Amino acid sequence: MSATLLKTIVLLSISNLFMLFAWYGHLKNLNSKPWIIAALISWGIALIEYLFQVPANRIGFTQFNLAQLKILQEVITLAVFVPFAIYYMQQPIKLDFLWAALCLMGAVYFIFRN
Repeated sequence: MSATLLKTIVLLSISNLFMLFAWYGHLKNLNSKPWIIAALISWGIALIEYLFQVPANRIGFTQFNLAQLKILQEVITLAVFVPFAIYYMQQPIKLDFLWAALCLMGAVYFIFRN
């Protein structure tokens, strides 16, 4: 694995963790607060997300094209989302997670093949 790919994956993984809390964490933690409070807190979390996402994409774009970066992002999103949904948000494990992962594996194959 190249250093560029590793840096991109690590930064995008951290970015995705913050993104999930910005997008969905308020559903658990701020459900009783007015939506504007949830939005402002989410924006603050999203700022942190962008501090990882922007360098990740800039680093990744030195080796990968835009479509490859997007598919890589989607794979990481699912890999981070499933544990977040199950452990943090207490959602049931679903077979649909497996089917989505298989679809993404196909996307990875087609977008990274020569």
